[in-house]
Amino acid sequence: MDSQSEASPAVQADASVALEFALDAEAAQRLPRHAAVTAARAGRTRSLAEELIWLDTADGTLAAEGLALESSRRGPRRLLRAMPASGAPWRPGQPPEELEQPTEEAATLVPIAAFSGRRSVFALGEVEAELLAGKLRAVADETPVARLTLRGPAAAVLARAAALADLHPLPPVASLAEEGRALARGEAPRPRRRGPPLLAGAATVEEALLAALGHLLEVMLGHAPGCRLGAGPEGVHQTRVALRRLRSVLKSFGAAAACPEVKEFDQGLRGLATALGPARDWDVFLAGTGAAAAEAIGGDRRLLALLKAGEVRRQEAYGALRRMLEGPAFPRLVLAGLGLMLLRPWRAGPPEQSELLDQPLTDFAGGLLDKRWHRLRKRGEDIAEHGAEALHEVRLDAKRLRYAAELFAPLWPGKASRRFLRRLAALQEELGLANDVSVARGLVGSLGAGVPAWAVGAVEGFAAARTGRARRHALEAWDELMGADPFWR
Repeated sequence: MDSQSEASPAVQADASVALEFALDAEAAQRLPRHAAVTAARAGRTRSLAEELIWLDTADGTLAAEGLALESSRRGPRRLLRAMPASGAPWRPGQPPEELEQPTEEAATLVPIAAFSGRRSVFALGEVEAELLAGKLRAVADETPVARLTLRGPAAAVLARAAALADLHPLPPVASLAEEGRALARGEAPRPRRRGPPLLAGAATVEEALLAALGHLLEVMLGHAPGCRLGAGPEGVHQTRVALRRLRSVLKSFGAAAACPEVKEFDQGLRGLATALGPARDWDVFLAGTGAAAAEAIGGDRRLLALLKAGEVRRQEAYGALRRMLEGPAFPRLVLAGLGLMLLRPWRAGPPEQSELLDQPLTDFAGGLLDKRWHRLRKRGEDIAEHGAEALHEVRLDAKRLRYAAELFAPLWPGKASRRFLRRLAALQEELGLANDVSVARGLVGSLGAGVPAWAVGAVEGFAAARTGRARRHALEAWDELMGADPFWR
């Protein structure tokens, strides 16, 4: 579902917000005894049994519209928005929105999934905490679930969540209703957001910034659970792409969003990128250059020893990445991103910064794209004479332009933008293949004395032979791009 994300309304530090977090079963049990809870809890905890049932038509009419009808022991049925509406404001951690039910007679509804457990409510200073813990059930399966919702002043809610970071509270990738639907169908929950954000509905620079932050945080959260051995390379790849787009957004809006909080958030993203990089590099090498070399050269035991050593390195890289994602640093990083959306710390800057934030988005975007297009053209002058290092710099500038062009292209829809993006993507892909070959040579060289020197030399020679072909294709892609008209003019 590539849905358009518009700006989530930002709030003042003392305005009331609600943020929902997913906890695993062990963390839910530890929560009442957590030091940050016992130190701040005020008054008694109200706890009661809870049962929820989600209903839909037999053919899933409500789910197709992103809706769910929830029935509970107490109170009337509630019609909920289980998936974000296309074009609606959104930020990770938003509890499902309750909608007005239609007055006409409903179609025949059947139970899809149910929750049974307990709902506990307690105060943490000025923040109300609500823990829903139990089991999600469908006809043929069940799974433990827990949701912690914190309500109160935005700054206080963020601070309470950060104090619980060792319990790994993260905005859930799906509502309970959507998880129940997926459990009943034996499939993964539908992603709330994916791909680049679509900013056609954002009028100002700040609206676009908030929309992009919310969208890409959600994409990153959705792919992060797939960053584990045995899940395939897509989780690491897509998490890394989302992270790079997120950092590109911060850089693109740098003048408008300049503040210490943005800089600190970017530093956290850089740390995550450092953990993702080796896992992705070894994935690409083992499935790409390494596999191709093995096929071309044959099953020589020395080459197989090199690939086995590379697999060990890949497993080590994935282990280091999982430790980071499953530790307190990742929740704190997500909370820092949510803090930018909720508190808008850039508004504390000088008046000219606020004027830039309120500037029409098309004016801002056109100027930024002009700047990056000019820089890429200048970097690529005499590209046929460039060595590997200079081509790498062209690739980086092409990547920066591509992320910005993807971000702002919906402001200028039509064939021109699609043609430009297609040619720019082709250039980046060919330059990326050339860079993958360079990375592969560095990876095999890092394996050390335990790997036969013949195998290292064979792979390096094979990689070098592929470099020439990638370079020729990159030069052709460059010429194609230079013939495209900038769509934003």
